[in-house]
Amino acid sequence: MGCDYDMRNLGKSQLGGVIFGTTKMTINECFSKQLFGLPKSHILYVRKIEPGLPLFLFNYTDRTLHGIFEAVSSGQENIDPYAWTCAGSQKTPYPAQVQIREKLRCKPLTEDQFKPIISDNYHTMNHFWFELDHAQSNRLLSLLATQAISGGRTPHAPHSTIKPKTLLPFERERVSNIPQVVVGHHLNGAKISPNSMKDVKPFNTVSNKEVVGNHLNGAKSLPNMMKDVKPFNKVSDKDLISMKLKTLASNRKPASPSPAPDKLMGPPSANRKDESVVLNVSPMEKKEVSPDKSCEDNTVIAQLIQKVEDLMASTVVQNDTINQLKQKIVSLENNLAEANTEINYLKSTRNTLEVPISVGPQEFEDIKEREIIEDGLPDDSIVLIGGYDGASWLSSVDCYSPSRILTKSLNPMNTERCYAAVSKLDGELFVFGGGTRGQWFDTVESYNPAANRWTTCPPLNKKNGSLAGATVNDKIYAVGGGNGEECFSAVEMLDFDVGAWIQTRSMREKRFALAAAELNGALYAVGGYDGNGYLRTAERFDPREHSWKKIASMNTMRGCPSMVVLNEKLFVIGGYDGYDMVSTVEIYDPRRGSWVIGEPMNLTRGFSAAAVAKDCIYIFGGLKSGEEINDTVECYKEGRGWEIINTNGPYRRCFSSAIAL
Repeated sequence: MGCDYDMRNLGKSQLGGVIFGTTKMTINECFSKQLFGLPKSHILYVRKIEPGLPLFLFNYTDRTLHGIFEAVSSGQENIDPYAWTCAGSQKTPYPAQVQIREKLRCKPLTEDQFKPIISDNYHTMNHFWFELDHAQSNRLLSLLATQAISGGRTPHAPHSTIKPKTLLPFERERVSNIPQVVVGHHLNGAKISPNSMKDVKPFNTVSNKEVVGNHLNGAKSLPNMMKDVKPFNKVSDKDLISMKLKTLASNRKPASPSPAPDKLMGPPSANRKDESVVLNVSPMEKKEVSPDKSCEDNTVIAQLIQKVEDLMASTVVQNDTINQLKQKIVSLENNLAEANTEINYLKSTRNTLEVPISVGPQEFEDIKEREIIEDGLPDDSIVLIGGYDGASWLSSVDCYSPSRILTKSLNPMNTERCYAAVSKLDGELFVFGGGTRGQWFDTVESYNPAANRWTTCPPLNKKNGSLAGATVNDKIYAVGGGNGEECFSAVEMLDFDVGAWIQTRSMREKRFALAAAELNGALYAVGGYDGNGYLRTAERFDPREHSWKKIASMNTMRGCPSMVVLNEKLFVIGGYDGYDMVSTVEIYDPRRGSWVIGEPMNLTRGFSAAAVAKDCIYIFGGLKSGEEINDTVECYKEGRGWEIINTNGPYRRCFSSAIAL
């Protein structure tokens, strides 16, 4: 089954909550039927919902988020086949459904309040994915808990049980196990078609590593923190006592002195109403209360009312304290998240302030001699750009110095970018094409190391990913690639005179996920995928001849390999042979016009990033097999072979690009 573009595709244990939606036209039906629903395209993750999972409701009309709700059933298809239709005249357009109940009624959050928590889910300015991980869900629960409304029921939620409509015989079997009492909200209404979800973008990615547990940064999860919160739709015993006592006091009239016996016109009951008020006592059991007794009762009642009011005031203080504690918890969680971000940043940059522990005095002097001007980069720097680390698409840019064994974080790109090509000209780096989440880019941006700044450049002529790039005779070339539907043989060249990319001579074959490099003024392209199979072929472009020519083929078919130039030879490293990621290496010597088998790497790698610095090849990360991502770096030097080296850097990534400065 292919990836569904309407979802993040979180694993079942990663799913910490789900946001459903509604409008002002459908919210009442959501509450009355106690049911949430989404279009059928969302059924894959709705089926991952289990009873007890936190749920939230987003109102598209005023863009507010309601909660707190929880699932009381597993996510299913067509729990109510006629929900959100006009008098049941058609099948529901939102069959991905779950029964819910209201856990805690809270004031709805505005988008300004909840957007920072789920900012990673926003794929456009106003659209976001509905799947939440545990950290996002817990932070929403914490924030909503501070907005809890005490007492009363939701105006939309009826007190009486709503019985489902009578189903036709052929429908009963499908919904026979549905309880009659359900609670809930919903995303869409009769006036919103499934096309309203068309702006939801894909999350076409390697699935994330399974997340275990329901804790955020080690803190106790919110469902456990809230276990002592009483149901908000019940009136407390203290409130009942207070109301009864106040009613008793207001109904009782002060007892007047008894008139003299000679002025009595009859029995007391004949001239005035019985002044006694007794709670829960039948008329046959009522007894007349004397004036003294009445006054005494009033005093006792006043004392009781005062005690109850004191108790209620104490409860209010306690509730205020609880709310303050909840707000502090939210603040601490935010501070902890910020602290973790700062720690990660310090870890990534700390080596720039340290000298490797293992170096001796002479090596320390050598390192000092290799240092360049302040705020500059070492002359053996390799820049690693973008990629995917198993959890996030990256815009980050990291600089690795092999001689110093140091990693420095540079300014990130303007956008997250994977499957991109990179080339260098006049000291600046140019990154072009690529994509994330199933979307391909035509955008181009350049990086100035001296200014540590990114600049937007003229775009490619078409969206293109898994392409290759190289600089030949002061011209930057974008070679091959594809857009998910077709593979390209086209080649574009960046013409600085006209400020645009222009088409140049196409390759002999279509090549998606290829490798390319410049050697002795010629451009080489090897391997890739042509739409039918993986390639072992290779070809060469000489700008002076303005044509592509076929050269000897490799020994192995290779898609997504890496290629670098070392000692005037082409090294093609790793890749995918149609069955597995490989660790093999092939070397092409243009003077001999043939390929030879080189020493293999220690690990299999595809979609990795490689560059040459100081006569050594360095290869970073890549896919090991399936969805497993390497977090290691290997170094090759002629005469020594491949070695896994210690880098102390963020190198668990694939689909990235690398280039030496």
